[in-house]
Amino acid sequence: MRIAIVTDAWSPQVNGVVTTLTRTRDTLRALGHDVLVVNPGDFRTVPCPTYPEIRLAWRPYAGVRRRLEAFAPERIHIATEGPLGLAARAWCRRRGYAFTTSFHTQFAEYLRARAPVPLGVSYAFLRWFHGGAARTMVATASQRRALEQRGFRNLAPWTRGVDTALFTPGRSRPRAEPGPAWIYVGRVAVEKSIEDFLRLDLPGTKYVVGDGPERAALERAYPSVRFLGYRFGEELAAAIASCDVFVFPSRTDTFGVVMLEAMACGLPVAAYPVTGPVDVVERGVTGVLDEDLRRAAIEALALDRGRCREAALRCSWEEATRQFAANLEPACEAAPVATRAATPRRTGA
Repeated sequence: MRIAIVTDAWSPQVNGVVTTLTRTRDTLRALGHDVLVVNPGDFRTVPCPTYPEIRLAWRPYAGVRRRLEAFAPERIHIATEGPLGLAARAWCRRRGYAFTTSFHTQFAEYLRARAPVPLGVSYAFLRWFHGGAARTMVATASQRRALEQRGFRNLAPWTRGVDTALFTPGRSRPRAEPGPAWIYVGRVAVEKSIEDFLRLDLPGTKYVVGDGPERAALERAYPSVRFLGYRFGEELAAAIASCDVFVFPSRTDTFGVVMLEAMACGLPVAAYPVTGPVDVVERGVTGVLDEDLRRAAIEALALDRGRCREAALRCSWEEATRQFAANLEPACEAAPVATRAATPRRTGA
């Protein structure tokens, strides 16, 4: 199939959405599909308000139209609700093309954490955006239930995977700092509730892998915490595997791929009992979920690291990608024949 994926989240951004879409693209191609990724790197961009590290495409409709018409996709998936997602949605609606979407982030809660925008207003926009899709893919059962309660329809499951050849307990390295070692991996941003982790009274040493708008202030406020910045590939895997417990303080993630990566390295997870962790973590086996995050972290220390690894081995990107492909809707069934005349070509990121 010729599959177009339109996303406002792409490299050089570093987050779970980019990881998911990159692995999905690569796996789709390995399975024999032709994939075009329409992403901000193809356009003039401007910094996202309050988060300048994220670049947003500026007035992208004409560029989106040209790329999609040249590629002539048989399936169209719109991954995000930003400028590129809006442009692709508008193009599909004007042409009568079916498309699918995915719900990657709790956008309303993220926005609320940064600006006084009522949740009802944000969710009204999200219902409108995803309401035009043939299907909206969600990563977990708890997220599906939450969206259904807010009036979302046509929801379909799309799970996640982990590279268990890269993320493995065998890549650990010695630490000079006292243990136990507690680690957080992700954006250093207010919506991730990272300060809930930093302020915990825990023995040993805390590590933060990642970057974001709050890093400088948090480094000053918590001088005993080791902020390591971004780590990628084997360096990231080694940083995780060298620790004892993965602490995931976010209350706004829809899944949390980093939890699977930690489990693949043999680390149990300490988290709140909220959407994402409640679906990814098997309580008392691969992690501890508790509103008292310190208690969760301390109790997670006693869990069997081998069972964490075993659980991660059951989560493959190939299985997740096949599920994604099965959810896609034929784009051109409702469109006039003339709109399908463009010659297909392999292109894109």
